[in-house]
Amino acid sequence: MTGFKNFILRGNLVELAVAVIIGTSFAAVVTAFTAMLLSFVAKITGGSQPNFDSWAPGDIAVGQFLTAAVAFLILAAVVYFFVVTPYTKAKERFFPTEDKGTPADVALLEEIRDLLKTRGGAV
Repeated sequence: MTGFKNFILRGNLVELAVAVIIGTSFAAVVTAFTAMLLSFVAKITGGSQPNFDSWAPGDIAVGQFLTAAVAFLILAAVVYFFVVTPYTKAKERFFPTEDKGTPADVALLEEIRDLLKTRGGAV
């Protein structure tokens, strides 16, 4: 039971569960936004919502793929411009990264290089 308890209480598992729950909820928001955006496009063009499902040039059914590709691009744009970009800017603003200088292993290698130079060794 100790191993099971450690597995369940591991931080990564809890974070992953929260991410899946939030992601599922957010998917509903993005789907609704995409539907709203498509209805807006339909109002502008004066027709119905863009749907390429029945399009089959040369009897090759590419319409469903085209509809899925357009929906994916809209979804990706929504996620990027309304989630990723603001999150990145907020993270940079509220949690600025500090320049920690040269990592210890690189500093040690530079020190060895400099010692070899002073002794006339090859670099």
